[in-house]
Amino acid sequence: MTVVPLAPVRRWISRTQSAHRERGATLGSLYVGVLTIAIIGGMFHRQVGEIFWPPTPDASALAAASLVAVIYGLLYLALRRFGPLALSRPAASWLLPAPVSRRRLLLPSLRITAIVATVIGAVAALAIAGHAAPRSEAGDEVALLVTGGALIGLALLLIATAAQAGGRWGLVLDRVVGVVFAAGLAGLVVSTTLDEPASVDRWPTVAVLGPAVGVAAVVVLAVLALVIRSLAATPSDRILDASRTAGTLFDTAFGIEPSFLTDMIERRYWARRRLRSTRLFPRLPVLVAQDVLLTLRRRSRLLWLLLGASLPVLLGSAPGWVLGAAVLVGLLIAGMTATGNVKTDAGNPVLLRLLGLSSRQAVLQRLWVPGVLASLWAAFALTLLDVVGDLSAGPWWALGLVLGPVGAAAAVHRARVGFVRNELLPLDTPMGTLSTGPLVNAVMGPDMLLLGIPAWIAIAQGHLDWSTVLIQAVIGGAGARFYLSGTTGDDRTELSH
Repeated sequence: MTVVPLAPVRRWISRTQSAHRERGATLGSLYVGVLTIAIIGGMFHRQVGEIFWPPTPDASALAAASLVAVIYGLLYLALRRFGPLALSRPAASWLLPAPVSRRRLLLPSLRITAIVATVIGAVAALAIAGHAAPRSEAGDEVALLVTGGALIGLALLLIATAAQAGGRWGLVLDRVVGVVFAAGLAGLVVSTTLDEPASVDRWPTVAVLGPAVGVAAVVVLAVLALVIRSLAATPSDRILDASRTAGTLFDTAFGIEPSFLTDMIERRYWARRRLRSTRLFPRLPVLVAQDVLLTLRRRSRLLWLLLGASLPVLLGSAPGWVLGAAVLVGLLIAGMTATGNVKTDAGNPVLLRLLGLSSRQAVLQRLWVPGVLASLWAAFALTLLDVVGDLSAGPWWALGLVLGPVGAAAAVHRARVGFVRNELLPLDTPMGTLSTGPLVNAVMGPDMLLLGIPAWIAIAQGHLDWSTVLIQAVIGGAGARFYLSGTTGDDRTELSH
């Protein structure tokens, strides 16, 4: 087999793909993007500056170490989920099976991802140093720390690239990094409850940072050369998998259709699982038993949900209305953990027809498991806030339990949303035309959280009594009941709105 040059083939595909475009359209899009970034940066440069470099350090040593684990752990997990090596659809269709150099084919993808990972690593190091480093430090130490952060980002990319081409060790490493990420989140929660100094007293000097960063740079560049040399060993199926992910992300952003991404994530998760036949729980209604089985088969989500119940503690110093809004949003996320079957039935209600269930019976059964999860999550989160002192004494655990119907109604309402209705009339605003279809799709689900206004007010004020708990229970239960009777019927099986 003769290997043909790659550059002429790339130029032909690019010229053919863009033949229908107006001349200068790409430059016009680039100009608009740069201008938009410049305008937004000019308007919010002070706020952005305080995010990365506040006037005084406000993070302890534990918080700084936890931020390192969270940010860089999340960067590695994101690189693994998105590839990191991927190709465009024309390249994946025509060039991947063609007799061209595999290394030159994948080099542009590696180059772009390396730039992104390096920039994210450098910005993360700058933010961590800005929140933890004493202001007496000279610029040399900060520059070396930023350089070290960039090298960490590049090293994580190289590890993710090797894991993409490697064997089962990559999956084991993903779990290890996931544990590190969870430990970082736990460290952030613990640091907010401890009375520690707001900055790190002992900071490495240039004499220590200089050689360390130099050695790290030599090692990373040597590994980069080895990775580039072995790019051709990356299996084609993994490149195609990453290319589908990138294509789905572009489709989601271009069509403003989040269901593309969620469907891809669900299909990919279940395609990698080996499931055994399991009998449903005979004493439960059939759809409730199915939701329980689905939830038990996604135990990792339950663990992350339990960890997420402690995240509102990080907002303990924020305004009360922000803390209340965070609890309600977490309520929605907790309920959505068990709504995968609702999405399936909304898209294809054939199972409901076979079972002889109407839409009202189906939605009533589907509300139970999300309601239980939302109740337990809210009770644990509010109890934790009460224990650490962010809320005054009161029956917060009871308030969390009565919030279950609110979370269930919001989660099921969100799961029943279909595709974005792009035929809706747009709105003319001073900033341009606003499409109402994605806007309506985005608020369906969170709009049901308005049933939790009594709880939101109580959390914002930091005061709670049993009368508020009773009011919230009545409003939440009645709202869920009205939602069930108003959006379903005994004479139809379709669940989509």
